[in-house]
Amino acid sequence: MLDKVFIDGLSFAAPLFIMAIGAIYSEKSGVTNLAIEGLQGFGAFVGALVAVILMPLMGEGNQTIIYIAMAAAFIGGGLYACIHGLLCVKFRANQVISGVVVNILAVALTTFLTTAMNKALTGGQSSNKFILGISSRFDFPLLCKIPVLGALFRNMYPFEWIILAIGIVAWYLMYKTRFGMHLRACGENPQAVDAAGGDVARVRFLAVMLSGALSGIGGLCFAYSISANFSPSIYMGYGYLSIAAMIFGNWNILPTAAVCMFFGLAKSGGYQLCLRMGLPSNYSDLFMMLPYILTLLLLAFFSKKNHPPAAAGEAYDKGKR
Repeated sequence: MLDKVFIDGLSFAAPLFIMAIGAIYSEKSGVTNLAIEGLQGFGAFVGALVAVILMPLMGEGNQTIIYIAMAAAFIGGGLYACIHGLLCVKFRANQVISGVVVNILAVALTTFLTTAMNKALTGGQSSNKFILGISSRFDFPLLCKIPVLGALFRNMYPFEWIILAIGIVAWYLMYKTRFGMHLRACGENPQAVDAAGGDVARVRFLAVMLSGALSGIGGLCFAYSISANFSPSIYMGYGYLSIAAMIFGNWNILPTAAVCMFFGLAKSGGYQLCLRMGLPSNYSDLFMMLPYILTLLLLAFFSKKNHPPAAAGEAYDKGKR
């Protein structure tokens, strides 16, 4: 049972983590991003559409399709994030309202487009889902044999290692490069960045696009693991859960990774406990609520200790001092 908790927990935590990284980049630049849910959904839609088109050409079992679909999800999520970027950066709209609108639009748009594309691809049959199947899994040599913790290296999805690599690059880019320094400064004191000759609007827009691109990858990973398809059920609150992980991680990448792992273990642990107790399947939904219940508890006890970027949620005004 413990091995299964670790295996399933990591496969849930990894996509959650990459979405949280996207949220961190956006908010560190000063743009509040509640649109993660919609960004992951639209990015997953684009990736799933590319996968469905390629499967008849390359074969349904071809794992290369997954990597191409992830690239498509990266691009699709980034392009869709331009809506949030334009509203918040260019037109200085309320960032919370913009995020909600982007989420609602994503649900309606992807549901309509999925049905329309299925009808076009199958010659008349309409459905609101793309059937993708499950990604292949593998055991990491040597490390998978470690007692208990070795479960983290067994039955792994390839995307877990891809997300780990992206996380390392994202950390380095954020804390060790000039771009990351400018990005963090835009979220703390955009006037100082402007006075030093930096382009606040450009940095913020790029951060929002990157947020959407990473969220798209996370959404497609959920589609290839938990869901085995793309459908409106992809909007299960995972985007909001990644935002919660970012907040409890105090807008820092490494603590956020720990929070995502905690949520993943809570979710898989609750499900395995339900199975071990022999409870009816309808009780499993109750146990699946554990991450959200933990979010409420953590919010109640630790929210006062959080320190968001000083300029997060504020539209930049050059005339403001």
